[in-house]
Amino acid sequence: MQQRRVRASLRAGAGVIGAALAAAIWFGDLSGSGAGEAKASSSAPTMAGMTMATPAQHWADVGGARFKSDGVTRTYFISADKVVWNYAPDARNDITGKPFDDVARTYAARGHGRIGSRYLKCIYRGYTDAHFHRRTLRGPGQRYLGLLGPVIQAEVGDTIRIVFRNNCPFPTSMHPHGLLYTKASEGAPYAGGTTRAAKLDDAVPSGKSHIYTWRVPERAGPGPGDGSSVMWMYHSHANETSDTYAGLMGPIEITRRGMARKDGSPKDVDQQVFVLVSVMNENLSPFLRQNASTFVLRAAGSKPDDPEDFEESNLMHSINGYVFGNQPMITLRKGQRVRWYVMSMGTEVDLHTPHWHGNDVLVGGMRMDVVSLLPASMVVADMVPDNKGTWLFHCHVNDHIKAGMLTRYQVTT
Repeated sequence: MQQRRVRASLRAGAGVIGAALAAAIWFGDLSGSGAGEAKASSSAPTMAGMTMATPAQHWADVGGARFKSDGVTRTYFISADKVVWNYAPDARNDITGKPFDDVARTYAARGHGRIGSRYLKCIYRGYTDAHFHRRTLRGPGQRYLGLLGPVIQAEVGDTIRIVFRNNCPFPTSMHPHGLLYTKASEGAPYAGGTTRAAKLDDAVPSGKSHIYTWRVPERAGPGPGDGSSVMWMYHSHANETSDTYAGLMGPIEITRRGMARKDGSPKDVDQQVFVLVSVMNENLSPFLRQNASTFVLRAAGSKPDDPEDFEESNLMHSINGYVFGNQPMITLRKGQRVRWYVMSMGTEVDLHTPHWHGNDVLVGGMRMDVVSLLPASMVVADMVPDNKGTWLFHCHVNDHIKAGMLTRYQVTT
């Protein structure tokens, strides 16, 4: 398959190119900020929603400081649930407005030796209370979130309390990035020198529950060059590779102290958008055998795909769990302040360059319309859309474009 040969050549250089590009952007931006050339000034420069503290002030604020619990406790009821997920619920290429072509059918069409677009998965879902009888349903404006878990929001000084239930047929957990936690709320099994009681969080058995407590210190909030909020993520770490490919991932948004609304979102932002760009490798999902036995067609007398073609068909190049534009529309308002939180997970093929058509964004004080992502990396991008219309949003890696890593967003008046 020509597609597979192209992918192999890309994989060969992805790690080196991605690391160099990320270093150029992030370290280059920091070195160009004048951090090492501080001049005497009566006050630090400021931008809208951004406090430009000096590095010395930053270290004085967060270096070794005790957690200052001056906020609220925010409780979330989250379950890891087994579902049948459809990467292409519209059963066509919504980017072209036409039926799937031969390349798209490789990934999205069920066939003899191919699973298609429907897979058994485990994803995080929110509930209204600890009984886990009633789900917290997403409104029309949140359906684009897809397989992402509930958006966890908090302000610096808050405490996040997660009442977690594992309803999947294998052990799972919840591990946060960036927050303050004890060993009993880390959600990751390894030889950490802890007691048995402090390891109950590591891999919650099927049908069991656990309460995770995460605190939000100053160092979990925006830094000197950030806006009013930053992004972290959470995911299952019981078996991190297969758990994340199963779908167990979600976003965390942390707002600067004094800048949050009641729900934890930043006051100076009109709308927030959360995006996961990832090649979901269903070959490494814990449900692979069950998915194959459930969804693969076995027509008498026909020849199934060879093993390599089967593996290729299970690489779902998705945005929030959708391919070829099947994601529910992200709708923005012209002139409003929109903050995009973009993240990725995966392996060496997950070198991503999300690109917005029609509008651009501000990232770390730099104007751009393409950002760079590596596995487990996160980017916050601010946009004030000024161009009405329906616009393409996609990864700019050619191989990923062909495999369906595209969606759309809409700007209305």
